[in-house]
Amino acid sequence: MFHPGLGNYEGILLVEDSESRINSAIHMFFMRFDIAVVWINSQLQVVDVQLARKWHPFYIPAAASKFTLETHPDRFSDFKIGDILSFNDV
Repeated sequence: MFHPGLGNYEGILLVEDSESRINSAIHMFFMRFDIAVVWINSQLQVVDVQLARKWHPFYIPAAASKFTLETHPDRFSDFKIGDILSFNDV
């Protein structure tokens, strides 16, 4: 919130203690821009992808997730439900 914007390859990875739909939900209040949201379970499988619009009340994943990746909306088409991801140190 209150961030001016994201570059095409910028984002944030949020990590929950366990898989959950409710705890992985996000809101877009006070957001100045849209984001692509990718929800990922503990097996690193994409369980949902949504384009989150600024000021929309909330978004909740279709299935429980442990990780929530929030990134530039141009990255939306890079992810599909069922994709298996890996995280590497950068």
